[in-house]
Amino acid sequence: MRSRATVHAWLLLTPALVLLAAFTHWPAVATIWHSLFTTPRGNRPARFIGLENYADLLDDPIFWQSLWNNAIYAAATIPLSIVIALAMALWVNARIPGRTALRMAYFTPTVLPMIAVANLWLFFYTPDYGLLDQVLRGLFGFGATNWIGTPETALGAMIVVAVWKEAGFFMIFYLAALQAIPPSLHEAAIVEGASRARIFWRVTLPLLGPTTLFILVNAVINAFRLIDHVVVMTRGGPDNATSLLLFYIYQAGFRFWDTALASTLTVVLLLILAALAAIQFLVLEKRVHYR
Repeated sequence: MRSRATVHAWLLLTPALVLLAAFTHWPAVATIWHSLFTTPRGNRPARFIGLENYADLLDDPIFWQSLWNNAIYAAATIPLSIVIALAMALWVNARIPGRTALRMAYFTPTVLPMIAVANLWLFFYTPDYGLLDQVLRGLFGFGATNWIGTPETALGAMIVVAVWKEAGFFMIFYLAALQAIPPSLHEAAIVEGASRARIFWRVTLPLLGPTTLFILVNAVINAFRLIDHVVVMTRGGPDNATSLLLFYIYQAGFRFWDTALASTLTVVLLLILAALAAIQFLVLEKRVHYR
């Protein structure tokens, strides 16, 4: 009977395992393999060169610029998205007038495709005629600013777009977690004379630990995955000021057809994500309480 149940379970899992192996594991192995070869050109086949592609990457200034940009991008979007999402969830979880409409307003950017969001923010960032310049001119008398055409402001502009798009998505998870907290815990803390700030730090925030870890993992992945707005708004410019690691992979693979460089960059990206995931699950998970 147990063997029949085991066979039945494996038969149910097989379709998912086949898809996972075909579209995740095999492409990852193939990418690592291709990173050890040169790019085939016309009648010239790929040639095995070992780790030469990785050595060349160390001397690639665009790679280092993209990596640095991505580090800044991640360091800004991850905490900002999480903090804003938590603040919005706390706000719409309270008994306030029109909270349903407010929840919908916060969540609306999430359902919009990133391409549409990028085109919307192009209007905001348009020099002189854009909404941002119009507001700043009216309030502070500022002149026209090319927000996405100036190296000093372009990456910050991309960060704002990403946070605006992601915060509402993360808010939904925090809102669900807040509603799952038993009210008796807060009532007991109030009876003990705890202030609202102390209740938040000692009761609410620890109970949100599992949700925060889940959101953190997704935020880290998105910080290296979301490049649609970069493709539409800046194409990595000006002067590679907004070139992120995945965008550089896209350029190398689909614009310059340099499969060796694209594969090498992809392996580096996978290693970075694996290291960050290991830190999150091996270090941060120890501080998370599931009960």
